[in-house]
Order: sequence, then C-alpha cells, then structure tokens
Amino acid sequence: MGRRGYPTEFRRRVLDLLNTGRSVAGIAHDLQISDQTVYAWRRQDRIDRGEITGMTTAEKAELRVAKNRIAALEMQLAVATKAVEVFKAETDANGGTRRSS
Repeated sequence: MGRRGYPTEFRRRVLDLLNTGRSVAGIAHDLQISDQTVYAWRRQDRIDRGEITGMTTAEKAELRVAKNRIAALEMQLAVATKAVEVFKAETDANGGTRRSS
C-alpha cells in the first residue's frame, strides 16, 4: 500500500493507531514522520475500503505495470523502426540489394 520507503506493516500499524482514536499529529510526532504522510495513508486506506472515491492501491499497481509495459513496447518499436531505416538506407545505397557481410 503506498509508495516505497516505509514497510507495509508500519503503515498498517499507523492506520491501526488512527483507528484507536489517536490524532494524526500525535502519531506523526511520536513516530517522527510527516503528518501529511499519515493523512495520505489514511486517505488511501479509505479509498481501498470503498469509503471514498479514488484509485485503489491495486488499480495503481495495475496502471504502473501497464505503463512500464507500454514504455518497453515503445522502446522495442523505436529500435525496430531505426533498424528498418538503416536497412532501407543500405538497400537504397546499393541499388536495391543488401550488402553481404
């Protein structure tokens, strides 16, 4: 759940402390973390539980995987396109035949 930097179990314990009625400021001070971090974790937890609208942790992970896959495919396409350009230039320069190695 959330970005890297704090273990999932730590985040879970912070959320459990919030559920006991402790204040965000108190928890943040005691654990020496930003209160904004605690607010963000609480908000994401509420999204994951369906209490408020937003992108769930699972959806964010799926989107991250998809974006990485798209980036890899775009790189493959760029390499293939460059290879076609090189072969085409080589063919044109040799009067329609490829140079043999």
